[in-house]
Parts: sequence; structure tokens; C-alpha cells
Amino acid sequence: MSSTILVTGGTGVLGARVVTLLRRAGHPVRVLSRHDREPADGVQYVAVDLMTGEGLDAALEGVRTVLHLAGGPKGDDVSTRNLVQAAQRAGTVEHLLLISVVGADAVPVGYFARKAEAEKIVAASGIPYTILRAAQFHELTLKTVRAMAKAPVLPAPGGIRWQPVASGDVAERLAELALGAPAGRVPDLVGPRVYTLEELQRAYLATVGKRRMRFPVRVPGKIGKAYRSGANLSLDAPTGTHTWEEFLRAQTAGS
Repeated sequence: MSSTILVTGGTGVLGARVVTLLRRAGHPVRVLSRHDREPADGVQYVAVDLMTGEGLDAALEGVRTVLHLAGGPKGDDVSTRNLVQAAQRAGTVEHLLLISVVGADAVPVGYFARKAEAEKIVAASGIPYTILRAAQFHELTLKTVRAMAKAPVLPAPGGIRWQPVASGDVAERLAELALGAPAGRVPDLVGPRVYTLEELQRAYLATVGKRRMRFPVRVPGKIGKAYRSGANLSLDAPTGTHTWEEFLRAQTAGS
């Protein structure tokens, strides 16, 4: 029988897709959750607090493969350190897989810096590991442009480009990596096209039938310089197959 694979963030946009793929491949999955839930379809849910480490030791019992997909605006370094320390204590983990973000060590934003620190923690853990950096998901792209479009005048930061990628494409790659041997830092995964933020905004407005006056904004300081230089891009990386336009049409149908 296949050993249980532990997934953090297994109820999120990305994690839920990965869990489905792992189950489809016949592997039992243990998902870390903030609250207890009844097991279903070969998935066990375990209540764990990643920010304090409470419950991690029990959750890791007998686990050989760990996918660390949980993340948020704050605390990625803390949760990763707690997870790694518990995995070290367990002594059974043979593969630790971390999802990170393209430009983690090059964009001077707190979220990116914490992802870069999480990468360092995993690499120094002594546990065989794989790290995949991905671009911003279509879901985050839509959330961003939709929020910006709520204003009567649309702020238009210049020089910012994104390579939005389908979370489903990332999930497929993560499942493939989880079922393979530890590979260290693997090539990034990005979407099939680079867009300016203005292009992303205009596509959204056109799809939902809205019009907005645009107010050009220059992002100042080191953050603006990093984005204008393309520090958040990975131009030679492998790409997913699903486009931003496909996602946008599907998500805004009927809006």
C-alpha cells in the first residue's frame, strides 16, 4: 500500500487540486487543517496550527512525503520552520516539497522575502527536498484587477508585468514532483504569456463590460525598480498551457 502523503494548505485553491491528483494516483492523503473534519474519499484531515507547531508531531507520524503548500501574506517563514523541525523530529520524511514564488529572492516585498527565507529553511533542513517557484495564479490576478477596478478612476502602475499561470497547471506539476525523487530547486513554472498590468486591467474591464478612466502611477523606490526590471518574471521557464483569457472568460461568465 502507498504511504500517506501529507499536504499543508490542502483545502486551498492549489492544495485542493493537488490532493485530487494524488488521490487519483492512488495515494492516501493527510491534509493539515485548522479544524478537525471527517475523513472523506481517502483523505484524512488533521487539526494543526502551523504558526505554533501544535499538532505537527502527530500529523507527521509515518509520513515520507510532505507537500508544503500553505501560505499567506504573513508567516510563511515561521510555518516552514515549524514544519521542518517537526519533520526532522519524525525522522521518516524522505521528500519535502515546497511551493514558492518566482522572484522570491529578487523582489523587495515582505511576502517574497518570507518565501525566500522558507526556501533557505527547506534547503538547510537535511531532508531531501524539491522547490518549485511559480508565477502568480490566475485567481490572484483576477482578485487584484477586480479590486482595482472598483475605484471610479483606475490606478495604472506603469512598468509592471506579470506571467499569470493556471493553478491547475501548477497542481499537475506539483503532483508529478511529489511522486518523483527529490530534485532540489527545479525550473520555475509560469503562464504562457507576459502581460503588462494595463493589459490585464483592460482585459478584465472588457470582459465584464466596464469602462474606467486610468490614472498613471509610477511605483517608487526599490520595489518599482525591481518590477520594472522584470525581477518577478522568469522568461525562459517552462509554461503552463491554460491562458489568462480562458480563465477570465470562465470566471466572469454572466457578470
